[in-house]
Parts: sequence; C-alpha cells; structure tokens
Amino acid sequence: QVQLVESGGGLVQAGGSLRLSCAASGSIRTINAMAWYRQAPGKQRELVASITRGSTTNYADSVKGRFTISRDNAKNTVYLQMNSLKPEDTAVYYCNAEVVTYISHYYWGQGTQVTVSS
Repeated sequence: QVQLVESGGGLVQAGGSLRLSCAASGSIRTINAMAWYRQAPGKQRELVASITRGSTTNYADSVKGRFTISRDNAKNTVYLQMNSLKPEDTAVYYCNAEVVTYISHYYWGQGTQVTVSS
C-alpha cells in the first residue's frame, strides 16, 4: 500500500508565497515522475509542474517563473514552491507520483487547498 500525503496549503494574500510538500510512504522500490496538479471550482484538473527522477522539470505556462518544483529522492518527497501568488492560483492542489512497488502505478494524494485573496 502506497500513500501520498500533502501539506502546506492555506490562505495567502496576492503576491505571497506558499510551499507545498508531498511525502510518499509504503512499500516503495522507486519513484519515477512526480507532479503537482490543481483543480479550481468548476474547472478540469490541470498539470501545474512535473519532475523526473533525474530532476528534469516541466511547468504550465501560467506558473513559469513563479513556481518551482523540486524533489528529495531519499525522502520520497516532492515540493512546490509558489511565489508571487495570484487569485487565479486558488485551487485544490494534488500530488501525483509514478511509484514502483512490484509494478508501476500512478498514485494521487488527497489534495490541499490553496486560497489566494486579492
């Protein structure tokens, strides 16, 4: 059994910063790609940023230059540093990871709310 547990969400004013964390636990052999997605009310879930095991990163155009994804392979943890937050960044943020146990499977975290006030 594998679990992804997110933390770090909250309420922040526009222009502020938050740092999200997502820790994976369980019978993990290795973790390949990790990513952050978000879903705003009434909208589809969208990819925010992704990172390979070798730390190659990819970002949505809307967050480039403001968000930074990173990971600590020893801790099976992925981070999302969010700076210069805007009201349109308000959403539930979900962690996703390709985890190898005896097979490879994608897992989701439970989500953490980020609210940016204007």
